[in-house]
Amino acid sequence: MAIDFKRNCDAMSTPAAIRIVSPDQFDRGTAQTSGSERRAAIAPSLGIASAIWGGMFEVEPGARTGVHHHGQQDTIAYVLSGICDIRWGASGEFSARAKAGDFIHVPAFLPHMEINPSEHEPFLWIVVRSTATPIVVNFPDDVWP
Repeated sequence: MAIDFKRNCDAMSTPAAIRIVSPDQFDRGTAQTSGSERRAAIAPSLGIASAIWGGMFEVEPGARTGVHHHGQQDTIAYVLSGICDIRWGASGEFSARAKAGDFIHVPAFLPHMEINPSEHEPFLWIVVRSTATPIVVNFPDDVWP
């Protein structure tokens, strides 16, 4: 089946544009959880209309995040650097370790926390969420033992 490229391009009422967002443009004002920092790269706050959210997530050496979930959002993360332990479940009873090069899927509404076991190196994830605006529901600090 031949594709009529010109007809497809003409069908667009407003031409789309590719956006390049450099690290110095990331939005640190996105929803946060204690012990970590999220930086939005693809988000409405940066003037980018998209059905998904994308950004960076970092946890400093020896730190852990608070327990949280992301509402109806599915999250996919790629571990860019470092090692992280992830706890999840009703009382944090499950755990796994991810390292640089691994992908992580966090289902919607799943309570979890991230822990950096390294005393020397932060871990850094590239994160994509299934809605345009990030959802972060933080739990009280004493919710898990």
